[in-house]
Amino acid sequence: MNRGFNGGRDGEEPQAVAVREALRARPLRFLWTAWPVRCWAHALSGAVLGLLLLGVLAVLLSAGVVLSVAGVGLLVLLGAALAGIPVGVVERRRLRLVEPARVPDPHRPLPGAGRRARLRTRLRERATWRELAYAALFAVVLTAADLGLVALLAFSAMLVVSPVVVWALAPETVMLIPGRAVPGPAWALPATAVGLAGVVLCAYAGALLTTGRVRLVRFLLGPREEDLGHLVLELTRSRARLADAFEAERRRIERDLHDGAQQQLVALSMTLGLAEYELRGPGDGAADRAAALVGRARGEARLALEQLRGLVRGIHPQVLTDHGLAAAVAEVALRHPIPVTVDIDLPERLPGPVESTAYFTVTEALTNAAKHSGAGAITVLGRVEGGRLVLQVTDDGRGGADPAAGAGLQGLADRVAILRGRLMVTSPTGGPTRLRMEVPCSGS
Repeated sequence: MNRGFNGGRDGEEPQAVAVREALRARPLRFLWTAWPVRCWAHALSGAVLGLLLLGVLAVLLSAGVVLSVAGVGLLVLLGAALAGIPVGVVERRRLRLVEPARVPDPHRPLPGAGRRARLRTRLRERATWRELAYAALFAVVLTAADLGLVALLAFSAMLVVSPVVVWALAPETVMLIPGRAVPGPAWALPATAVGLAGVVLCAYAGALLTTGRVRLVRFLLGPREEDLGHLVLELTRSRARLADAFEAERRRIERDLHDGAQQQLVALSMTLGLAEYELRGPGDGAADRAAALVGRARGEARLALEQLRGLVRGIHPQVLTDHGLAAAVAEVALRHPIPVTVDIDLPERLPGPVESTAYFTVTEALTNAAKHSGAGAITVLGRVEGGRLVLQVTDDGRGGADPAAGAGLQGLADRVAILRGRLMVTSPTGGPTRLRMEVPCSGS
């Protein structure tokens, strides 16, 4: 299952290389297929890109060392350290010239992340440093190998067409051997034979060189088990945090039921018992006292019902089920103490998990804004872009919010992560505070 990721480590058989399989299946017929040309094209493009990469790395390293005295050189050296990332992108795409199996990107997707967050994440990933190592090998060793193959192929091709060259330029003007001119085209036929042998040699050499290149790209530029291990670890932590959050939510509901609605129902039962006692008891004012108690009981029943409705609405509002995300958020905005502008334009109803996650993200953001931000206005924007729901809540408060300080946003981030989404919070001191959520509309 994982052979495409580990390149044959841990005792597993390496994933097959297409050009090597074609060469092993029919070595002689290999010469008449398109594989040699594809290998030569890969080598030629590698030689050109390798020379450009060598020049770029030399300039970056030289400028970084020279400018390090002024402190700017550190930024230049940082750029050199990240140079392997675009090289990896180009190499994984260029490999499709000779390998049908795509090499996956080993980096974590960072949709909507800021520059600093993206930079920190990339510097912490091992794949970034493997790509830098590949870039160094590419610029020096692999480029030299590609240049050698291209030079041998060009020289062999010149020898193959040498009789035509001799005929076109007239005899005794072309020297295939230093100091001796060729009398006529027929005398250049041995050179043609040598050139054909060189072309055959280049075909097989190109296949071997390409096989090594494919394996090296898979080894250094593809995902590894440790890269996937980080994702599994993060998912495990998210699952544990979600379990804790659900347990805390269960305890909160039990506490609210016990301290709120349950107490109201107990008071209602006692009030109805007193009313029953007054109705059965003697006295001229018994009916009036019973009527007062019944009225009090109705008020307590109404209050208990409102509390139960509030609890149910907090678990999952009915308007969200009946009318969708935009209507549910608009209803929350009407009850909010801070003016909220809602602009959610969705082409159709979204899957239930997506709507529920988006709704609770908005309510949590609005609750935090009311408690901590001191904002005077809040804006909620929602759109579907590229098959993803993009939801953004912005307030004009004092800013300085720390997502790691409270469990609310962390729980929302875990809930969004289950849907393969991302939750980002930016809150500089002085504001504004912006919460952005992106979730695939598939909901899975």
